[in-house]
Amino acid sequence: MTPLKLHAGNLIDIFSADTESELMLPFVNEGISAGFPSPALDFVDLSIDLNKHLIKHPSATFYGRVKGESLKNAGVSDGDLLVIDRSLEPINGKIAVCFIDGEFTAKRIKKSKLELWLMPENDDYEPIKITEDNNFVVWGVVTHVIKSL
Repeated sequence: MTPLKLHAGNLIDIFSADTESELMLPFVNEGISAGFPSPALDFVDLSIDLNKHLIKHPSATFYGRVKGESLKNAGVSDGDLLVIDRSLEPINGKIAVCFIDGEFTAKRIKKSKLELWLMPENDDYEPIKITEDNNFVVWGVVTHVIKSL
């Protein structure tokens, strides 16, 4: 099933998550060396289903395609795919997808007793202070980033 595009925006596109299908992929449980090469495994008996690994709350999970570079210092680049869980509580310091004044954006949450800020991870962008004048909701918390290399 192809994911259904729920929103097309300037900063992020939102898609439904298809968690009904299974795709079992070979999995190397012992880890893969990023330093000196380790002996190759002759047989890989384990497999992993990325739906089950990446999605803990299927009915509350969506994907978002990033547009822009405001989170590049957090390792999130233009074109990356975000896994977004709407059932999680937005915690200070987490990256969240927020709906502000008619547009979705992904930023790091910064909460204090009296203020809420949406913080970019790129010095070319300004933080956004949330006030009572904003139409604002934290739409979901980013749990994973899927990127092409």
